[in-house]
Amino acid sequence: MIIKLRNDELKPKWFATEMGLLIGIFGLCVVMMILMIKTSLFSEKIGVAMGNVYVNGTTSVAYIDEDFVCATLDWWPPQKCDYGTCSWGDSSLLNLDLNNKILLNAIKAFSPLKLRLGGTLQNKVMYQTQGDQKPCSQFTINTSEFLGYTQGCLPMSRWDELNHFFQKSGAKVIFGLNALSHRNTNMDVIGPWNSTNAEALMKYTIDKGFTIHGWELGNELSGFNAIGASIKADQYASDTISLQNLVQKMYKNFAIKPIVLGPGGFFDENWFTEYVAKSNNSLQVLTQHIYNLGPGVDTHLIKKILNPWYLDGGSQSFKDVQNILKESGSETVAWVGEAGGAYNSGRNRVSNAFVFSFWYLDQMGMASLYDTKTYCRQTLIGGNYGLLNTATFVPNPDYYSALLWHRLMGRRVLSASFNGIKKIRSYAHCAKHSQDGLTLLLINLDGSIKAKVGVSIENVTIIMASTPDLKPTQETKSSRNPKGELFRREEYHLTAKNGKLNSNTILLNGKELSVNSTTGIIPSLDPIQVKLGSPIMVAPFSIVFVHIPNIHVPACR
Repeated sequence: MIIKLRNDELKPKWFATEMGLLIGIFGLCVVMMILMIKTSLFSEKIGVAMGNVYVNGTTSVAYIDEDFVCATLDWWPPQKCDYGTCSWGDSSLLNLDLNNKILLNAIKAFSPLKLRLGGTLQNKVMYQTQGDQKPCSQFTINTSEFLGYTQGCLPMSRWDELNHFFQKSGAKVIFGLNALSHRNTNMDVIGPWNSTNAEALMKYTIDKGFTIHGWELGNELSGFNAIGASIKADQYASDTISLQNLVQKMYKNFAIKPIVLGPGGFFDENWFTEYVAKSNNSLQVLTQHIYNLGPGVDTHLIKKILNPWYLDGGSQSFKDVQNILKESGSETVAWVGEAGGAYNSGRNRVSNAFVFSFWYLDQMGMASLYDTKTYCRQTLIGGNYGLLNTATFVPNPDYYSALLWHRLMGRRVLSASFNGIKKIRSYAHCAKHSQDGLTLLLINLDGSIKAKVGVSIENVTIIMASTPDLKPTQETKSSRNPKGELFRREEYHLTAKNGKLNSNTILLNGKELSVNSTTGIIPSLDPIQVKLGSPIMVAPFSIVFVHIPNIHVPACR
């Protein structure tokens, strides 16, 4: 065969074929060079750094609740909007779909999950009383009204539905009471709390056999950061004593009575100090709210979350609250009663995305170190910071982070420090449901460094299997490089899908976590098994829970 050229000259086919091969080879070389350059750039971009986490296994530094993880349900209606975005949908206590299977299973997975019912509008809620035939009014926007909404009402039929759901899901309920009932709503509230409506709700609740774990008085009415109205510390203390007296009266025949919580507000050192001192031990739990990242409209939220020095600043209020409680000599304990990070409903693709687990888990780690007994996340569902998607109920990444914490991090908190790159955060607890073992939490805020982490545990004994060649136990100053392959640990590596920090999908050990939309079943959270003596590999922008079993840690006994 011959190829006809434009000048009608005839040339043999082999010439054209040879030219084609040369061109093809040249093109292949160019492609390979480009791939080599890209690979080189990528390998240079992802570096490897050595580090070591030191754990003091001799004594614990704090002791948290077994059910440390808590979430909130709010009152906001669908019309609640921030910065032009309406993110609450039908997530209110008044209209949440309690028949949703995912919602039920998401709560049951914790067995139990504490649920704090409350929020800004709780100070505008009246409770329907038995025999009251008037229709219950719903919240509607009215900018001339206090807090910008008309008064709302909780129908007893809805209270029945909520409590039947809580019983079915196994939730432990903390109910936030209206602290402004029948009071003026000027900025400075004067006069005592009127408990008449709260007493009617308690009586109905007791008569129905519903269990309430705690009653909390008011929402964000404390100190210089009060929302809408403010109550002075001495008056709030007096009101808290009144609530405690009411609980003692209403539950006088109960061996276990609900706890009393307050004030559910932003930390103000002088205000909190006076409040605790004047509550006369009527207060079981001192609750503070945390939104330390600023408004949801802030475009620098991710930069703040990835900044370890910014995160460190979040520990101050935990320290201050503990100092107040220690100096008071009371038995009152500290909780975080509400924490959404970014106020005004959070920010879409940030506070409901993978990146927020860095902030959330770090907050829980720091709170635990300062003996904070419980940490309530705003919200379980609702706004842009829900653990569940407001529209679909599908779990957001933080849900799985919270569930792993709940299942792995025990009550005894250990002192841990990391020696290496600055962007690794480290926390350690005794293992959950076991006296033999501990759990590490490692957070890598660096997107370009993979960390190879060794572990040193002071005063640890490795429990060995009974074999002819091995003694029952072997003492060591460090868990590094134990002999034999019988020693293994469990690792849970959390990363964002496709490495995108703003992803709403989370991977566990490289596998996407997804709920069955038909059955509502929450996926199992399975670890990988790793030799105990090998370093922990913490990928860039990742979170790792490490459960080390079969070791005797004196602090965990």
